[in-house]
Amino acid sequence: MKKDAQGSVVVVVEKRGAAHSAAHGGAWKVAFADFMTAMFALFLVLWLTNQTSDVKAAIAGYFQDPLGRASESGSSIVPGQGAPAAAKEQLRPQEDVTDLKRKGLENLARRLENRFQLTPELKTVRQHIEIVLTEDGLRVELLEDSTGFFFESGAARPSGRGAEILALLGSELGRLPLPVRIEGHTDAYQFHSREGYTNWELSADRANAARRIMTESGLAPEQVAQVAALADRDPRLEEDRYSPFNRRVTITMLLRGPGTGIEPATPRPPATSE
Repeated sequence: MKKDAQGSVVVVVEKRGAAHSAAHGGAWKVAFADFMTAMFALFLVLWLTNQTSDVKAAIAGYFQDPLGRASESGSSIVPGQGAPAAAKEQLRPQEDVTDLKRKGLENLARRLENRFQLTPELKTVRQHIEIVLTEDGLRVELLEDSTGFFFESGAARPSGRGAEILALLGSELGRLPLPVRIEGHTDAYQFHSREGYTNWELSADRANAARRIMTESGLAPEQVAQVAALADRDPRLEEDRYSPFNRRVTITMLLRGPGTGIEPATPRPPATSE
C-alpha cells in the first residue's frame, strides 16, 4: 500500500507475468535411451530363442572369446561351442577338455545329418554314407558299390557326386580345429591294369584325392594328420573280402590318434605295403 499527496491510502495491485517454466533438461533423453536399450534387449532375446543350438553356441563362444585368442593362451575351447568362465578354464583336467571336443563332434554329426536329410539332392547318397561317433572321434565312411558311386571304377578320379560330398565334408570339418585322418580301402580283387600299380597305390591315390578336395573346400591343410593306404587289409565285411562295400574312403575327425597326443582306443592295422 502507498499514500498519495493528501495522505489517503492508495492500494496498488501489482500484476506479474506468469512465470515461465524452467528450461527443459536432458533427463528425458536418458529415460528414452534406457527404453530403447530395453527394447533392443527384448528383441535380441526373442531372436535368440528362435535360433538353432549351433547358432546359440556360436554366439556364446564369441562372447567368451571375442578376439579369438583362446588358442594363444593354451585354451582348448572349441570355437562355436561356447566356453565356460575363465576361472573354470584354469587347470582344466584332460578329460574335461576331451568332453568339450566330443560335444563339438556331436554337434558336427547332427549338422551333417541335417544337411543330408534336408537337402533333396543329397538324399540319394545318404545310404552310401555312414556317420558314427566312436571313442576315437567322428568317422564318416563313403561306401562304394558295384557301380563306382564316389570314385570311378578302378580309378582314383572322384565322380561328380563324390567330389560334391567331399567338398561338403571339407567345409563342415574345417569348422572344428581337430586333426583328421583319411584312409583309402579296396576290396580283395587285385588291381592289374598297369604294371606295378596295385591296390596299395589305388587306395593311396583315392585317399589323397579326397584330401585335396577337402582342403580346397575349407579343411585346413594342417588339420590333416595322416593319409593312409590300407588296400584290402581292413575290410568292412570280413566274411566277404571281395564285396564292393569294402571299397571306401574313411574320414575320421580325431579325439585320439595321430595329431592328438592320445593313444587311439582302436588300434589300426599296419599300413605298410607288401
